[in-house]
Amino acid sequence: MREYDRGYLAGYAAGVANLHGKSATEPINLGKPPTKAKKTKRKASAYSMKYAKAFKQVQGKYKLKSGKWAKDGFKRAQKAAHAKAKRMK
Repeated sequence: MREYDRGYLAGYAAGVANLHGKSATEPINLGKPPTKAKKTKRKASAYSMKYAKAFKQVQGKYKLKSGKWAKDGFKRAQKAAHAKAKRMK
C-alpha cells in the first residue's frame, strides 16, 4: 500500500468516525478498498476497420508538407475515407 493510500484511508476513517460520533483514535474496520471492475474492450466493427484503413490511405492528400492539416483537410479526408470504405470489399 502506498503512502498516499494510507493517508487517504486515515482521513477517511476520521471522517467516518465523526459521522458516527466516535473519536478518531478508535480503530474502524473499513474492510478492503473497492476494486475496479475490468472493462471489456469492445470489438471493432468491420466497417470501422475498413474506414480506419481508408483514412490512413487518404489522409496524405489533405495535409501540408509540414504534416499539418490543410484548410478543411480533416473534414474532406473524413468524407473521402467514408466514400472509399463503402467501396471496399
